[in-house]
Amino acid sequence: MASSCPSSAFDSATHSSPSPPKPTLATQTAVAIASDSTSSNRSPLNSYSPFPRVKSCDVYLGFCGRRPPLLRFVKWLRAELEMQGLRCFAVDRRRCRDAHAHSVAKVAMDAAAVGVVLVTRKSFSNPYGVEEMRWFLERKNLVPVFFGLSQGDCTARDVIERKGELWERFGGQLWNAYGGIEEEWKQVVDGVSRSAVMLEVNPGNFRDRIFDAVLLLGSQLGRRSMVEKVQRWREMAVEELPFPRNINFVGRKSELAKLEMMLFGDFEGSPEEYIEIRARDAHRRDTVMARNSTSNSGTQKGRIAKKNVEIKAKGKEPVVWKESEEEIEMQGTWSSELPVRHRRTRNAMTTSYRRGVACICGESGIGKTELLLEFAYKFSQSYKRVLWVSGESRYLRQNYLKLLPLLGVDVAIGTEMFSQRNGPRSFKELEADAIGKVRRELMRDIPFLLVIDNLESEKDWWDGSSIMELLPRFGGETHIIISSRLPRVLNIMPLRLSYLSAAEAMILMKGRVTELPTEDANALRIIEEKLGRLPLGLALVRAILSELPIGPLKLLDMINQMPYRELKFSRKKDLVMKQNPSLVQLLDVCFSILDNAQKPSKLATKMVGVSNWFAPSAIPISMLAIAASTSSAKHCRTRFFKRCFHYLSCTTRELNVSISEAEASSTLVRFSVARESTRMGHISFHSIIKIYAHERDDNSSAFSIIKAIEKEGNLQEHADHIWSACFLLFKFGIDPGVIDFPERDLLSFIRRFALPLASLTFTNLSLCNAALELLRVSTEALEALEDSFLSKATSAQDKTKCSKNPRSRSSIESDPLIYLDLASLRAILLETRAKFMLQGGQYDIGEQLCRTAVSIKEVIYGCEHPQTQATRETMERLGLQELLQASCS
Repeated sequence: MASSCPSSAFDSATHSSPSPPKPTLATQTAVAIASDSTSSNRSPLNSYSPFPRVKSCDVYLGFCGRRPPLLRFVKWLRAELEMQGLRCFAVDRRRCRDAHAHSVAKVAMDAAAVGVVLVTRKSFSNPYGVEEMRWFLERKNLVPVFFGLSQGDCTARDVIERKGELWERFGGQLWNAYGGIEEEWKQVVDGVSRSAVMLEVNPGNFRDRIFDAVLLLGSQLGRRSMVEKVQRWREMAVEELPFPRNINFVGRKSELAKLEMMLFGDFEGSPEEYIEIRARDAHRRDTVMARNSTSNSGTQKGRIAKKNVEIKAKGKEPVVWKESEEEIEMQGTWSSELPVRHRRTRNAMTTSYRRGVACICGESGIGKTELLLEFAYKFSQSYKRVLWVSGESRYLRQNYLKLLPLLGVDVAIGTEMFSQRNGPRSFKELEADAIGKVRRELMRDIPFLLVIDNLESEKDWWDGSSIMELLPRFGGETHIIISSRLPRVLNIMPLRLSYLSAAEAMILMKGRVTELPTEDANALRIIEEKLGRLPLGLALVRAILSELPIGPLKLLDMINQMPYRELKFSRKKDLVMKQNPSLVQLLDVCFSILDNAQKPSKLATKMVGVSNWFAPSAIPISMLAIAASTSSAKHCRTRFFKRCFHYLSCTTRELNVSISEAEASSTLVRFSVARESTRMGHISFHSIIKIYAHERDDNSSAFSIIKAIEKEGNLQEHADHIWSACFLLFKFGIDPGVIDFPERDLLSFIRRFALPLASLTFTNLSLCNAALELLRVSTEALEALEDSFLSKATSAQDKTKCSKNPRSRSSIESDPLIYLDLASLRAILLETRAKFMLQGGQYDIGEQLCRTAVSIKEVIYGCEHPQTQATRETMERLGLQELLQASCS
């Protein structure tokens, strides 16, 4: 085979065809792509790589077109191949500006081991695309990827005769478009149609086809590791979302469309389109899309300028996409010469929209999570993976850093980070480095969907840092969706969720029932008004009607007869229940049904009662059942069922038996009290349900989570729930501990869970502040316990002296093993903190902690004991490092 493309009509057409007009900066960076896997900066073809690097190309990726979905697919495929260690050369040769660029592309074609050509409806009228297909067909290393059409559509006869809906518009004698030869053109088209490889891409299978392409290329090039990585990614994608798809999802079509526009920001057609937002009045704005199909940039600018002048003449300002290297924003172009009567609307228009990021705001129970879940399932194929992060303030940072293993990044960062520079890094630098690893992965050309659900605050709970430190740069391939009850997040104009319409609310409550009697339909409308069309309440109504043999009229009567209990909702997040007493009555009805259906154990309602003390993540059913069985909470009892027992007699008589934990969890899911998780054997509860359960049971069942963790806790699987138990036991900041634990149990919990959790958090997640704070509060708890022991011993000695009763003994004398265990554990905590200080460069603090630990161990074990000597060695290392740091400074 020759080292260059064979001379033919395609070569003459290539050199004789007029060069395309010079593209704009935006088109250059988006359309002409040529990169080297060893370079960190992605550069366009205009800044092509040297010939030696081009000659070592593994995969040539040719495409034709400027449609945003096509460009997104090409960038994703190229970045994915480079991640696997392949050298990839991707280019749209029609956009090459000079002969030298064309020659570089031909060298890459000749050197490539495999040629991947994206076949679109415009490929057969593009001389460069036909030449690429012919070149790789002759070498028998062509991998055609059919984008927006099927392999069966690529028949030369159908194209020429304009057969079918596709070619009726785009077909014909396409070889005449560039002066090609008909017979050679037919051979290329028929060769592609008979290719053994068939990868057909459409917007609904981007991810699968990317994985198929990587798998195919890895097999052809003998890269076994690529095949294994793709298989791992596909296995991990099964549990990428926390909940199964809601089959009862109703409405929100306009919200889904707005989300799609906010994130993707592109439409079919020319990429030079812009978005214009007009403000008719202070309460209503219409969004209008304007497209510019002309290729002349001057004419385009003139049309946009004319449109802006017309809008300004009416006192309104356009909002257009602005492109930059850092981000793409949609901003208003306000003029200082606006009349005073129009300047009053400026504050409403200065908030920026950013491409690739969206914020959904609304009160609790309005359906924010449901909307995010539906969007994620609908567009999951547009992303390599959906990364779902719970946004509760205490868990946000650690949930974010748990993305490291999901992104394929090595999490063993405990010791290797400290030898990369002359001195150790500070704790702030360690955390920033771990966060930077996540951000770097999310800022590649590989698209991810980052979902932060239920963001409680823009500030981190641990150190008050901004959430912006976690997020990747806006405007990249990774998209970000944030849901929150906050009125505004990151100064981004939010998508505010309103209540469902009357028709949608009726559909949600009726379920599969198509026709209802008039009185039942009127009863549902009354229930809908009572609940304020809150989707959470409507879903409870649907579940009760589908699970029990009662109608809407009887359910309305049950709600009206249920006395309203004055619950003390004191927290801000309890506002929904405070303002919606009918929702509380509906929950009372639902829990009363569960109580009567599950006599005598009432396991289901007890599981809900203890759920409030677990972390916001999915809860293992077995652990939840253990906590419920140890709970002694008293549930509210009313005379309600004495008045309406005849409504439920059939159901309760059938279910009035003791049930297992699986049956109890299934009952909670069927009644929409709990939600099934994609993790096997786990369920989740809505925050409103947890708040209701907390106000129903107070703090009487808080200790049950500690018992459940002691029995079934696993550090790797249940770290979030162990953290929740720590928040209950210890005093973090201004938040006091909720429960007092017996001495033996407290020592066992700290040794088995708190200490290993701190080490895991520091080593694997680099959450230094959280780990050190956990060790500090654990040490303070032990010190308080030791002071209590000593005070009891002193009082016992005083009583012994006064009463001279030999039976009066101090707590230390009565149980010396507990005191020794306490002192030993305190020394271990101090030494662990000292080792962390050594890694963070705080040698003076670490040395003080080590001195205290040595003094404790000398009393317990003696000066020559190995444990005492090991702690003394750590102290000497701290002192030596402090001297070295002082000498260097």
